[in-house]
Amino acid sequence: MPGFGRLERPRPAAPMSDINMTPLIDVMLVLLVIFLVTAPLMASSLRLELPRAEGAAPDAAPQAIALAVDAQGRVYLGDAPVSDAALRERLARTAAADPQAEVRLRADRSVPYGRIAELIGLVQAAGLARVGLVSEPAAAPAAAGPAR
Repeated sequence: MPGFGRLERPRPAAPMSDINMTPLIDVMLVLLVIFLVTAPLMASSLRLELPRAEGAAPDAAPQAIALAVDAQGRVYLGDAPVSDAALRERLARTAAADPQAEVRLRADRSVPYGRIAELIGLVQAAGLARVGLVSEPAAAPAAAGPAR
């Protein structure tokens, strides 16, 4: 019998000197999955022609066709009204002569998006791929006066 007041103490565990690899492997597998999922998204097939800092002159296109749509949906080639059939024929002739020709489309603010989409489809069906949407620059904000 041990002495009075003396308690048996278990021997403390030896310090663990090994590194637990399980959390490290879990983190590495999660990172691998993230990279495998995002890698195809980063290599997108979408190619954009971004503008240069100085900006190109509007006449930089080899040939430009001015196309306009008024508030009633009537189409104008230059300043002359034109039907869809005549426009299709003119665009096909232009595409045959110069496939890099650019179509500059100006449309009234109230023209429905569907009409614009029809015209862009008509241009693309004729064989022209360069379509520019023309807009007016935004108005500069008014100078703020002193607050009262």
